[in-house]
Amino acid sequence: MPRGRDESCGGPSSTRAEQGPSRDPGEQARALCLRLLTGTPRTRAQLAEAMRRRGIPDDAAEHVLSRFEDVGLIDDAAFADAWVESRHHGRGLARRALARELRTRGVDSAVVERAVEQLDAAREEETARALVERKLRSTRGLERDKRIRRLAGMLARKGYAEGLALRVVRRALEEEGEDAEFLEGYLSD
Repeated sequence: MPRGRDESCGGPSSTRAEQGPSRDPGEQARALCLRLLTGTPRTRAQLAEAMRRRGIPDDAAEHVLSRFEDVGLIDDAAFADAWVESRHHGRGLARRALARELRTRGVDSAVVERAVEQLDAAREEETARALVERKLRSTRGLERDKRIRRLAGMLARKGYAEGLALRVVRRALEEEGEDAEFLEGYLSD
């Protein structure tokens, strides 16, 4: 037997987790939530789903989730705010893509709307311009049509509206010396 693990009697070196699963559903729910929250922040819906998958009864899960919310261990609004800031700054995602990601994580629509409102149109456009500037270099030498499709497509995948994407791409290509008349056709379609 390995030293320090006396599983048969739950000796002093054994932890509660090492002794095996608790029979109390509330204790199981608390332990699972604490373990999941240790690694990364989670939404209430994500924790509820994890407990459902583990077969924890709904009443025990609801009690633990409510208690964790009361003490501030679960805060969907703070999660959403941090998610928006992180994913916009790190990945350049637009409001639409951020809202979709938060909804898939079970965040309430009102909380999602409030969180994405922290990104105003000017900041979103500034980020779109920075993304295009970085990608612009790698498209040099390609045909104009292909450059426009690649740049606008990259912005569309990140959740930017078509009008904004084309406007930003047009401005970047004009600044690089592309023919402005040719680009007008893309904005009028």
